[in-house]
Amino acid sequence: MDLSDIDFAELYRRQMLRVNRQEKAPEYWDGRASAMSQRMSDSQYVRQFVASLDLSDCATLLDVGCGPGTIALTVAPRLEHVYGLDYSPGMLAAFAEEARTRGLTAATPILRAWEDDWSDVPVCDIVVASRSTAVPDLEAAILKLGSKARKRVYMSYPSDGRLPGDDVRHAIGRADASAPDYLCVVGILHHLGLHPTVGYLMTENRFGRCADFADYLAKATELLGPLSAEEAGRLETFFRETGERARQEPTRWALFSWETGKHVPR
Repeated sequence: MDLSDIDFAELYRRQMLRVNRQEKAPEYWDGRASAMSQRMSDSQYVRQFVASLDLSDCATLLDVGCGPGTIALTVAPRLEHVYGLDYSPGMLAAFAEEARTRGLTAATPILRAWEDDWSDVPVCDIVVASRSTAVPDLEAAILKLGSKARKRVYMSYPSDGRLPGDDVRHAIGRADASAPDYLCVVGILHHLGLHPTVGYLMTENRFGRCADFADYLAKATELLGPLSAEEAGRLETFFRETGERARQEPTRWALFSWETGKHVPR
């Protein structure tokens, strides 16, 4: 057996079926839009992601899973037009409001989900997907990103397959396994004939500033929704056993970038 015999895309799809991680409805993100908008300018992760972008000879950017415009609006002053695509109306409203606040007139929100028809989504020089690629079929998502990129794609993915909060999901019994790690993503890209550059970004552990279990429980509830009494008990045991040091461990993201080489007229 050699590398070409391994169907990384199918391995990924099967593993995601085992993860038992429920996709959050748009309403969940609607409720978080305001808070995320307030935090978007104060992020080590965003600074690292933006610093990794090569915007030379580029005029347009599409931000997939844009949230309140975290990436797109940060780089908008350096481009002619940016587009933010998300399936949460609340996030897109925050995107539009933040653009107005910053005086950005060339920033367009687009209401779409990964599984929707993207035929009318504009082709842009750059396409980014930041922390939005924990999808059931990553191969299909990568092809979709590439279909809208004239020059380059940038995509971040949790390097060990664990999203922030997955340790909590496991602790309370809501997750059966972790998603595939970044090496599976490398395999998918390789089989698609793509040759990515791979870097790493760090982000603060979302539970790192919890002073006590009450804070920890509040954060977990914000992330996962209401917990049963049994789940809360499991969570407290996990909190006591793991200690503060474990909660300080940062989340590492793999950042994939590749050239598309498309020659699509503007």
